[in-house]
Amino acid sequence: MSNKAKTRIGIMGFGQVGRQLYHLAAESDDLEIVAVADLGKADILHYLLRSEGADDCQLEGNYLTNPAFKTRMMQNDVPGETPWDVFGVDVVIDATGKFRSALPLQGHLDSGAPRVIITSLPDSSLDRLLVPGVNSSSAKASDRLVSSGSATTAALALTLKILDEALGVENASMTTIHAYSSDQPLQDYAGKDSRRSRSAAENIIPNTSQSPHWVAQLLPRFEGKLTGHALNVPVQRGSMLDLSTVMSNSGVTVEDINNAVIAACDNYPGLVTTVEDPIVSSDVIGNRHSVVFDLQGTLKSGSRMIKSLVWYESLGHACRTLDVVRSYRALDSKERSQ
Repeated sequence: MSNKAKTRIGIMGFGQVGRQLYHLAAESDDLEIVAVADLGKADILHYLLRSEGADDCQLEGNYLTNPAFKTRMMQNDVPGETPWDVFGVDVVIDATGKFRSALPLQGHLDSGAPRVIITSLPDSSLDRLLVPGVNSSSAKASDRLVSSGSATTAALALTLKILDEALGVENASMTTIHAYSSDQPLQDYAGKDSRRSRSAAENIIPNTSQSPHWVAQLLPRFEGKLTGHALNVPVQRGSMLDLSTVMSNSGVTVEDINNAVIAACDNYPGLVTTVEDPIVSSDVIGNRHSVVFDLQGTLKSGSRMIKSLVWYESLGHACRTLDVVRSYRALDSKERSQ
């Protein structure tokens, strides 16, 4: 990376997460978004930003401007089509959700990006899957293609890590009750998957989840001991993890579980929090934590089965993606000083 005071970021994909990254960078003092590539027209993307509260964001020709930085807007969404080196980027965040393997993402590197971070789970192993609070110490300055995981993956991995380290977990099963995503139709429309061809606005739609597979890679002790699936529901934002864990010790109580997570909040500042109020999904909109542990939702069944409820939303994942950016910035700075 360069020696500039701020990390220079390029974004490909200016959907919900891409715009959240822009808003977060605009309020920071160490990041700037210098270029954005998306198929959407610049005036429409500007309109969306302002509808989300960015009143000080202006469109001047091909540039979005705000008091913190100036961003060149380009109309494409294919790695290799944007000359990232022209903009002097330190890192490209691919938030399209389309490109998850090394071959297409290499196009970003070939176009001058020193490093690429995708905001989705990989289809195949990249240089690193990095989830803050879980395996941050595994990052290496030599990593070039990195995944920041997903909101569900972070919620599952952090909760399992906390409960296992404090009380011991034998195995687990999860269901994510997930807000619908931008690749789902609002009306029934034939797509590549039968269930996901049904209206996201009218149905609870069973779906697969890659999170258990990748969490088992992050926490190898759970290899073969973790399963799960997803239910996409007619909610725009705010998701919940319904986690069932079989504890190693039959003496574990509901209070033990809740106290373990409460104690962990100090060890994972900004990542984990608890809530005592009887909240619903809309109450977590705008929450920046990866884990919002519902203390009223903890139940025990039989001698060792515990059910936990964990809330989260996409803004938390955008925050974690920028945490990954900062982790690599620190690594690169350390390497230069040696």
